[in-house]
Amino acid sequence: MRVLGIDGCKRGWIGIAVQGKLAHAYFAPRIGELVSAATQDGELDVVSVDIPIGLPDRGRREADVLARQAAGARWASVFMTPTRAALEAEDYAAAVAINRRLAGEGISRQAFALKEKLLQVDRWIGLTDHKVVEVHPEVCFAELAGAPLPVGKTTWAGAERRRALLEGAGIAVPRDLGTAGAMAGVDDVLDAAAAAWTARRVATGGARCMPSPPQTFGDGVACAIWV
Repeated sequence: MRVLGIDGCKRGWIGIAVQGKLAHAYFAPRIGELVSAATQDGELDVVSVDIPIGLPDRGRREADVLARQAAGARWASVFMTPTRAALEAEDYAAAVAINRRLAGEGISRQAFALKEKLLQVDRWIGLTDHKVVEVHPEVCFAELAGAPLPVGKTTWAGAERRRALLEGAGIAVPRDLGTAGAMAGVDDVLDAAAAAWTARRVATGGARCMPSPPQTFGDGVACAIWV
């Protein structure tokens, strides 16, 4: 069994592939390129991505609401996914206005800044033959720890706690990740590894999704966050 966890980073995407006790890192500017590179080294049973899959036509996604509850003190790391029409707006002001009309609330600049990645994944999902699921790393780590983590991932203590949880689950991220390690932050790598942990649970039938059953919007894509 071989799975791939993916997280967005400043320069593109970082992926951690896990097979048994072996973990290998990949980097690419676009998600399709990353998955293709990982596939060249072996077939993938499940691909998990830390990005919304299934864009709402109006209102909030149930997956985001439930993920915020599961993240506890780290709830702010789960942003409310903008509506599809808002993401397709030309600028932030227009996106806010559209989302207020369709969802009753504006959107954060952080969420709008992810527009390119969100739409990139939205297009890729329609083309790939891989089994792909959405994850949220803070929810993954909360599940691993048995409770939401009190310390942020960008702190030394937070990073070390997350690394220890992954190692305890049998995912030891190598110290040397080659080019991928130079292109992504420490938190990005750990988030991708957490995504791979959930992908492995999906592959073995041990994962659950929020909500259950998944929600579906006009795009027909099953929308749920897996853990």
